[in-house]
Amino acid sequence: MTERLHVETTGRVATVRLDHPPLNAFDTGMRHALDAAAASLADDSDVRAVVLYGGEKVFAAGADIKQLAGFSFEEVLGWNRALQKAFTRFAELPVPVVAAINGYALGGGLELALTADYRVASPDAVLGQPEVQLGIIPGSGGTQRLARLIGPSRTKELLMTGRRVRAPEALSLGLVDRIAPDPYAAALEYAQVLAAGPRFAIQAVKEAVDHGLDSPMAAGLALERSLIAGLFATGDRDTGMASFLRDGPGKAVFNRDA
Repeated sequence: MTERLHVETTGRVATVRLDHPPLNAFDTGMRHALDAAAASLADDSDVRAVVLYGGEKVFAAGADIKQLAGFSFEEVLGWNRALQKAFTRFAELPVPVVAAINGYALGGGLELALTADYRVASPDAVLGQPEVQLGIIPGSGGTQRLARLIGPSRTKELLMTGRRVRAPEALSLGLVDRIAPDPYAAALEYAQVLAAGPRFAIQAVKEAVDHGLDSPMAAGLALERSLIAGLFATGDRDTGMASFLRDGPGKAVFNRDA
């Protein structure tokens, strides 16, 4: 797509590959590339899952500090709002997003990984939000998505110290979901499984969980009722229930074009 980012499709899975060596730093060019990629994927009905990947050596080591250091208050306010928006586009994609993490996922790099629904890390991956060591805080979702993922007290400890977390601890904290020698291969395999599933049911799961967590229980339950009722109008519901009644559970083959 650009010299900083490439989108490649394997079947129904799109890989968003960051390509801004040496550390995939987020400068204005990368911000624009991420925003454009997410917007394009949101409109592509052929894509049923997305993998975020930084390459074999590093996921992303955060913002371009040299650029940030030169910003005024007014400049950083607009720049950060735009970066938040780009990241949120990935979080709000109507398909599952899987992050494949090699090496460092620090600062904005971890914030991008947090937009995924599932994270696979290499055994030597290092994750963290070191912004406090620069006298600032995470500004692209770190204070909010991290707290929702691992809880407020653990989040405050990581953000207030800025310490780095290696893969085994990240797994124990729930910061990543799996450790694999080749995180990209593992992420792609999982994404392909999800891409073969019932499109609208998987979309409904993501919507119910993501929006339900931000709502009172009663509102979340109302959303759940609305979503399950809507799924009764889909061909995938017909396929899944007919297969269950005919062949038993877990044997349905869903229409990939539905």
